[in-house]
Amino acid sequence: VGGLLGHWAVWTRSAVRLLADVHAADAGDEAARQRALTRLAGDTDANAAVYDVRGSFAGVIAGVHEVLRRQGLLNGTWCLDPAEDLSPGQAQEIDRVHTAYPWLAEEDAFIAGALPRWLA
Repeated sequence: VGGLLGHWAVWTRSAVRLLADVHAADAGDEAARQRALTRLAGDTDANAAVYDVRGSFAGVIAGVHEVLRRQGLLNGTWCLDPAEDLSPGQAQEIDRVHTAYPWLAEEDAFIAGALPRWLA
């Protein structure tokens, strides 16, 4: 399932929903098939931003850390290699996909609502 693998690092709730739709589509649910196809295109685009396809994956770790930082799950984007950072334009790509695909914002809202309980 293209676009799904990357979601196990960030926007995981969305991946769970997508996988459920894929299973339902496989069982013949046409509405689930349509939802999955729509979601897969957006998820593949979002993964390209997070994993830094344009930068030949140079910002792959920093991209994951950036999403987790924005969600309040990390305090920064530090990596073991201090030279590891977002590629030029990668933050803007993450902004773009976050705006383009509303289910990503829904995921962030879910995390924001649960974070106090998780950190208690």
